[in-house]
Amino acid sequence: MLDLEVVPERSLGHEQWEFALGMPLAQAISILQKHCRIIKNVQVLYSEQMPLSHDLILNLTQDGMKLLFDACNQRLKVIEVYDLSKVKLKYCGVHFNTQAIAPTIEQIDQSFGATHPGVYNAAEQLFHLNFRGLSFSFQLDSWNEAPKYEPNFAHGLASLQIPHGATVKRMYIYTGNNLQDTKAPVMPLACFLGNVYAECVDVLKNGAGPLGLRLRILTAGCGPGVMADAKVRAVERNIYFGDSCQDVLSALGSPHKVFYKSEDKMKIHSPSPHKQVPSKCNDYFFNYFTLGVDILFDSTTHLVKKFVLHTNFPGHYNFNIYHRCDFKIPLVIKKAADAQWEDCILTTYSKWDQIQELLGHPMEKPVVLHRSSSANNTNPFGSTFCFGLQRMIFEVMQNNHIASVTLYGAPRPSSRVRAEASAH
Repeated sequence: MLDLEVVPERSLGHEQWEFALGMPLAQAISILQKHCRIIKNVQVLYSEQMPLSHDLILNLTQDGMKLLFDACNQRLKVIEVYDLSKVKLKYCGVHFNTQAIAPTIEQIDQSFGATHPGVYNAAEQLFHLNFRGLSFSFQLDSWNEAPKYEPNFAHGLASLQIPHGATVKRMYIYTGNNLQDTKAPVMPLACFLGNVYAECVDVLKNGAGPLGLRLRILTAGCGPGVMADAKVRAVERNIYFGDSCQDVLSALGSPHKVFYKSEDKMKIHSPSPHKQVPSKCNDYFFNYFTLGVDILFDSTTHLVKKFVLHTNFPGHYNFNIYHRCDFKIPLVIKKAADAQWEDCILTTYSKWDQIQELLGHPMEKPVVLHRSSSANNTNPFGSTFCFGLQRMIFEVMQNNHIASVTLYGAPRPSSRVRAEASAH
């Protein structure tokens, strides 16, 4: 049985780890994977057809807990303990819920102190006792008790005393004063772990197509050896087609992984693939998992030739490998009615039918992409469909959401050539 420390408005933690509000989904899953011998039977719950309409939930069935992540930013929004008999809980080092200590209203009052009177929810037959960043729901012993506690004064407000002996049915940890209105906070400093994260990624374009990326990057900068002075800093970095490896490394730092392409499965769709001479070297990717971006370099020139932006939707084969890339792609669309130009933006959350309305329908049928590992040829999520428009390839999932966007562009001159040109 897990023995966990409750920190209102912040976290639920163990001696070796903690689930902190604002934590990215990938970090929470990493904790669960690392401690899989202790934390077992974890379910991932999400809406397959409308993944943005419902929270993404990690359900720790063995421990009676749920971690609720915001559907858009995929950071931890609410920690719910729905079965207190499966876990030990303490506050400031003192237990208020164990096999020997029942979490009664008296015990909660002793451990947490005074707060506003409980609020009765007649539909759920529950009393809710609210602290800042922490709520307890108490179950009534029987349906017959309900009428005695229904509001009949104070202008109809259900602000009443909780009956003695009532025990906690659920506990919630969240940010702010209201569980219903809570939002996932910004990522805590403790979650950076030396990584950089993309707050947003803007695609730089001209009339011909994509030119590169502008990334607004968050990093936990600190003074010389003083962790107390640590704070989140935001910096902007631009990466262009034709940039060298050194350009990218100096702008973004080292990638999490370098992946060398062993084969090009899309080669068959290029003009005259049989005429292409096999290269002795392979093109290679810089994988920036916390940015949600891959950058492909040409094996001969070592210049950027492709960007891949990942949306990290659940139900995709690559889910949880990348953090969600919150990108924006600017478009200038000509209205047929009055022949005027209109500015539009495609985002991570745009659906394929919306994109087709703006960019038009592709002339060719999509390429069907079926991902699977070399060891296991099964893919429980099914195939995705790749459509090419305006030097961009949209990988579309079966629920009409975008799994990834691949950007192609005409390479710029290398930084050495640009420097020589500017000198002249």
